[in-house]
Amino acid sequence: MKMIIDFNDHEHVEGQFLLGNVSKGVNANGGAYLSVELRDASGQIVAKKWDATLADEQIFIVGNVLAITGETNKYKEQLQLKILTAELVPLDEIDVEKFVKAPPVSKEELIEKFNKHVASVKNEDCQKILQYMIKKFGDKIFSYPAAVSIHHEYSSGLLMHSVTMADHAAYLAPIYEADHDLMITGCLLHDFGKIIELEGPIVYKYSLEGKLLGHISIMCAEIRKAADELKLTGETPLLLEHMVLSHHGQQEFGSPVMPYTKEALLLSLIDNLDSKMVIVDKALQDVEPGNFSNKVFPLDNRAFYKPIK
Repeated sequence: MKMIIDFNDHEHVEGQFLLGNVSKGVNANGGAYLSVELRDASGQIVAKKWDATLADEQIFIVGNVLAITGETNKYKEQLQLKILTAELVPLDEIDVEKFVKAPPVSKEELIEKFNKHVASVKNEDCQKILQYMIKKFGDKIFSYPAAVSIHHEYSSGLLMHSVTMADHAAYLAPIYEADHDLMITGCLLHDFGKIIELEGPIVYKYSLEGKLLGHISIMCAEIRKAADELKLTGETPLLLEHMVLSHHGQQEFGSPVMPYTKEALLLSLIDNLDSKMVIVDKALQDVEPGNFSNKVFPLDNRAFYKPIK
């Protein structure tokens, strides 16, 4: 079976594909169709399931792996796939190797950077909370993705996202006179709730806790639990809870509260920067210079231009 990166125009393809974004539309004749992102370890491709039925909608769910047959074609110079047939693949029949995508930086290098950031934290309460979380979540910190499909959706994506944010924070904190220890701790911990929000082991879906609570409230509760067990009485745990609760920046983006401290605001800006730039890089990955990407739904449905160098 071919990988997505090897697809050519006007060819019949078949194989297992992981579903990323899924959206439903209606054509001019009133018929339903599904626009989906199909993924494997080599990349992703936009696909359409025309004349979608209720049965289709029940299996075309983010995180599912489907056995698909289809035909490739180009639309506005971008390769797409017309889905002909699709069936849900049982978990025990998933070809796991097809979906293990490595991070752009080696896992070993990321772990080394993570440990250096942890060692740079001098605040005792921050350090105690970091060590508590590292002991609790263990190797999952170093293997989990940061999302199902939007950004850092590969193995060790959570680690890549957290370390990159901590890199930015280490540089920006002294410029804006923000607290280094709070910034590094917040960057490393802010998305650890995704370890509970998502479940795998390889093809990740939202857990029941993830669907009902979300990673933001999950991680806030974990920090409160750590503070109670460690008997921390200062305001550091409260400040970290606030940073986690507000790291999406706005309530309409999922944060229960707005950022009300300098560190919380800076954390939300760094998180927004890293996630959006990764989304743009992903959209431009297979675009030839001088052309535009497909429309990027998470970024206001904009298409991005790849300059000629």
